[in-house]
Amino acid sequence: MRFKKIHGKTVFIAALFIVSAFILGVKLLSPTPIQIYVGENGTSVTQIPGFFTTTDVGILVVTAIVLGISGAYLLLPGSAEKPDEKPALETRKERWEKISKTLKDDERKIYKVILDSDGLVNQSELAEKTGLSKSNVSRSLDLLESKGLVERKRRGMGNIVLLKS
Repeated sequence: MRFKKIHGKTVFIAALFIVSAFILGVKLLSPTPIQIYVGENGTSVTQIPGFFTTTDVGILVVTAIVLGISGAYLLLPGSAEKPDEKPALETRKERWEKISKTLKDDERKIYKVILDSDGLVNQSELAEKTGLSKSNVSRSLDLLESKGLVERKRRGMGNIVLLKS
């Protein structure tokens, strides 16, 4: 199992999320038990369990907002910081240099067509683009699949062939 490295801003946002969740939980579970009465005889403060003061409500609102914003930052795709990585297709093209030497001619043609099609192509198009027969395409794809280089997925009456990472 590969774990992604977490960097700077994401660590700070995650810590902020945890702290605000803790504060919100503590405040919700233990409200300040006072009530203020203003009447003819003056002002009186009495303790009544289960009521929140204005300060408590302010803290609850602020921590709820911080919790929501930090949670959205962490959960929404593309919002977390990503380390500099090459695009997947460039990585595949570099891998092509190494792989092409180990493949047979038909396998090499098919892999190159899939790579040039941005890693996704209909199996029926492979026969047209490579000039190979459908049976040769199918056998070569079987070999490429057994090597873990491509994957076929059923779509309607045909297959879509995609490069594995």
